[in-house]
Amino acid sequence: MTVLIVCLFISVLLPMLAKVPLAIAMNQQGGYDNKHPRNQQAQLTGFGARALAAHQNAFEALISFAPAILLAIITNNTGSTIQTLAIAHIVARIAFNILYLLNISLLRSLAWTVGFASSVAIIWLSMPL
Repeated sequence: MTVLIVCLFISVLLPMLAKVPLAIAMNQQGGYDNKHPRNQQAQLTGFGARALAAHQNAFEALISFAPAILLAIITNNTGSTIQTLAIAHIVARIAFNILYLLNISLLRSLAWTVGFASSVAIIWLSMPL
């Protein structure tokens, strides 16, 4: 169960870590506008726009992964398969973010698919039959 809790903790941190390249891109656009950051973000292009999309997608991934992990813990489905899927999710999400920033779209989509599929698989394996 410790592996699942650690993966859940990392997944909660990933959106904040994904904010770092976004903040750098915003700062390079005449300084970080802390009064109207969303207006500034809407004007980003290239790397900055990809950093924003990766940051937003990290929150979207958390919406499916966190309940999956909690379901696994609640139903006491914390075996090695579930743990492997949780680790795969984290690795895929980190790869997704890096690939998004590097603008490698096909591999990025593959990483997204692995991350999402791992969440779905955790839910499926945690359902009582």
